[in-house]
Amino acid sequence: MMPGTGQGHPSFRRSFLFALQGFRTALATERNIKVMLGCAGLAIALGLALRIDALSWVAVLLCCGMVISFELVNTAIETVVDLVSPEFHPLAGRAKDAAAAASWFMSFASVLVGCIVYLRALVALLS
Repeated sequence: MMPGTGQGHPSFRRSFLFALQGFRTALATERNIKVMLGCAGLAIALGLALRIDALSWVAVLLCCGMVISFELVNTAIETVVDLVSPEFHPLAGRAKDAAAAASWFMSFASVLVGCIVYLRALVALLS
């Protein structure tokens, strides 16, 4: 049982606070999270400058959220692997590499979506 909840799981509020703490910890300790947040800020600023439409905003914001989420999951996997395998082990390396690859592929796909969205918006703006 979780202390103070009277049940096996933390309350919704406590769960939200744990998630917020996890995000703050990642922000304080992981350079890539800061880079991804900077890129998200740039993507939003570019969307405002190019006056993208509502559906394009959906694509951009989903991509931003997914890239940051993938990076957080990558951080979690790397942290757990480091905990259970402090010495180098080939399987630990494979797990960390696969998690990093998932984050990289999501980032790459988001860049492609961004190119489509922003080039289309730029053409429309210049027409």
